[in-house]
Amino acid sequence: MKLNDPFVITISREIGSGGRTVGLKLAEKLGVHYSDKQLIEELEKKLEVSAYGIENIKGQKKGWLSDFIQMVAPVPKASAIVGLDSNYIQEFRPEVSVKKVYETEKEILNGIADEGSCVIAGRSGFFVLKDRPNKVDVFITASLDNRIKRVMRKQGLPLEQAQALVDQVDKMRDNYVQRYTGQSRYDARNYDLVINMDLITEDEAVELIMAYIG
Repeated sequence: MKLNDPFVITISREIGSGGRTVGLKLAEKLGVHYSDKQLIEELEKKLEVSAYGIENIKGQKKGWLSDFIQMVAPVPKASAIVGLDSNYIQEFRPEVSVKKVYETEKEILNGIADEGSCVIAGRSGFFVLKDRPNKVDVFITASLDNRIKRVMRKQGLPLEQAQALVDQVDKMRDNYVQRYTGQSRYDARNYDLVINMDLITEDEAVELIMAYIG
């Protein structure tokens, strides 16, 4: 990678692995833009759906039949349903399809990359930006036990709730990536560098990435 030219580093990560923090620290060290919340905020604005609603849409495991049914007999828009408050309407927009979410993410990610060097967290960046020159894709992983413990600590959840959350997010993200890339997010061949966080700190992970791109 040429650090003097515009570059993109994508950080794909498992929930509870510490990947988000690694991406943030890496961007700070490189002095470039870090895209995480910005993407979520732009998605919420463009789709008029909450971050929670977007994740639920992305996690749907649909086939051609349900997509066809939605096309020929769509569910009425939430705004047409009487008695729903504004917060619920924001969550419930059945007209926003998984395909629409993917296309919008793709548009936003390319726009961010066009602006200059950056570190982009998640969102299938490894695939969406696959044709970008001067790009490095990183996957951050950790053992299931350590990921659950981190979620318990970070979100203040009891063991069973943390286990359920990790399982749910893993399945939703894998369904989404499989559907629109035709690949498994766990396939190491999709990345230039895979880092297991079990025995290293976030700062050490950043140093590993710096050594690789240096």
